[in-house]
Amino acid sequence: MRADNSQHIVDAARRRSEYTRAKAIQALRTLDAAGEPVTFETVATQAGVSRSWLYAQPDLRAEIERLRAAHRREPRSPVPAHQRTSDASLLRRLEAANARIRRLTEENQQLREQLARALGKQRAATTRTNPQRAGASNPADGHAVPHHQRQLPRPPVRADRVE
Repeated sequence: MRADNSQHIVDAARRRSEYTRAKAIQALRTLDAAGEPVTFETVATQAGVSRSWLYAQPDLRAEIERLRAAHRREPRSPVPAHQRTSDASLLRRLEAANARIRRLTEENQQLREQLARALGKQRAATTRTNPQRAGASNPADGHAVPHHQRQLPRPPVRADRVE
């Protein structure tokens, strides 16, 4: 009676199938990482398999179609996968931008306060040296003029402008 060697044949076919799948998956990863177009032709050529075999593998077919569609949506100079911005990187950039905005807002507030103090000192100095110009009093009637009713002197009319 002959020995049944069919199990060895089945095992060899399974190993060959696993090896072929691994080559196809590696080809997909390599093409995507390099920013190359992922098509059935390029994957088949890189992996050394037939296009018909790729079409017969539902998961590989779906992944090739997904990457091919993503490549079509990208600009003409695609960024390789290892150079694409990660979500964590984008989050760090956003946090840094927000921190900078907070810092600039605080600095802006400090500068506004400094300007207000400087203008207040300037106004106080002007009031002490020239009370009439500052509008502290109206010499015509001898009464103080409230701040909201004070009139600032009008600038002279320029010769090139007609009012």
